[in-house]
Amino acid sequence: MNSKPGPISGSWLLTPIVHADSRGQFVESFQKGVFAEQTGLNVDFIQDNEVISNQGVVRGLHLQKEPYGQAKLIKVVQGRIYDVAVDLRLNSPTYGEWFGVEISADNRTQLFLPKGFAHGYSVLSDRALVQYKVDSFYNPKSEIGVRYDDPELDINWQVKNPSLSQKDLNLPFLKNLKL
Repeated sequence: MNSKPGPISGSWLLTPIVHADSRGQFVESFQKGVFAEQTGLNVDFIQDNEVISNQGVVRGLHLQKEPYGQAKLIKVVQGRIYDVAVDLRLNSPTYGEWFGVEISADNRTQLFLPKGFAHGYSVLSDRALVQYKVDSFYNPKSEIGVRYDDPELDINWQVKNPSLSQKDLNLPFLKNLKL
């Protein structure tokens, strides 16, 4: 695994090593000890989630309030996404800042986000299969989020005519978010 700090402190970009020969490929996509050694983090992932979405879908921006916050490790098994993270850690010097990174089955990049980041993505390919690990179970009463088209964030989702759920369209703007 090759790991490097992400654009905002606490985030990480990880790329597993691909072992290929005439038979195909083998990839160790996550190994807890290597992750801890390279990032200095000891995260106890307890659940894996999988989402299939069509081109133009935007999911997010979502997070859970403490004490139910979730650290996430996101990867794409099929297709391509533009993955977006917004720092919503109250005492962070980068509060309200965001970054985006393309993650695909081809580049095998994985994105680690600590608790306190809102997360979302847009689907750039015809279809995408996204898998992510979390270190806390889903708690619907603690779920909050920020509208994808918040003018304060001004995120270019890299898709035209995005398709969103009604729930995501009803999320508040950052200035109205109650953490």
